[in-house]
Amino acid sequence: MKANNRLTRLWLVLRTMTKDVSDGFVEISHHGLALLGLVVVAVSLTFMARPSLQMTVNDWVLGWLEMRQAETLTVPSATDAAYRATATSVKGLSKNQLAVTHSLSRRYRVSPEPVAALVKEAWAVGERTQIPATLILAIMAIESKFNPFTSGTQGAVGLMQIDPDAHTSELAPFGGRLAVFDPLTNLRVGTRLLQDLMLQSETIDEALRQYAAASGQTDERVYVERVLNEQQLLEKLF
Repeated sequence: MKANNRLTRLWLVLRTMTKDVSDGFVEISHHGLALLGLVVVAVSLTFMARPSLQMTVNDWVLGWLEMRQAETLTVPSATDAAYRATATSVKGLSKNQLAVTHSLSRRYRVSPEPVAALVKEAWAVGERTQIPATLILAIMAIESKFNPFTSGTQGAVGLMQIDPDAHTSELAPFGGRLAVFDPLTNLRVGTRLLQDLMLQSETIDEALRQYAAASGQTDERVYVERVLNEQQLLEKLF
């Protein structure tokens, strides 16, 4: 009987403690929500009274979010970047290619490594098309001064001044219109166009005049002279 009384008293004590804790939690929650509400109202009134403070806080939050997002971005490896770059070591060039590379690099103020990649590709494309590499490089020099992003007055762009709207079919195998900004693609498409013009023309001069007209050159005669003079300068290096 005594044991039952003790259990009953213990149960009553536990129930009372539980109810007190529950009531206290509810009370604290009510006070906490009220306090939070007061803080929100105070902050809102402060922002309304001082718009500059609101802009400062907004800028800080946006900056923090951008910083956090930047930390999660995957950084490409240096090896991938080097692979994408249009550049190559001059050590792998032949004697003639090396001489041409140094001459163009010096006269047009372009680093030797990108010029070396273009010289090497011009030699390879020239062998396939039976067009002298020096002529291909001379056209690049006059058309763009080896700036792969240069833009002409009539929509032609890149090293050999290709009009992407006029040559969509030629650019399609390389990825489409934007491929015109890739230096090697521009070189290959430009050489292909030059080859077509040479097949249609009786002389090199005539083919170059047609190329000048297509790229938007204003004086075709002067253009031909400049290209051929540039080619002669390069061939004298051999």
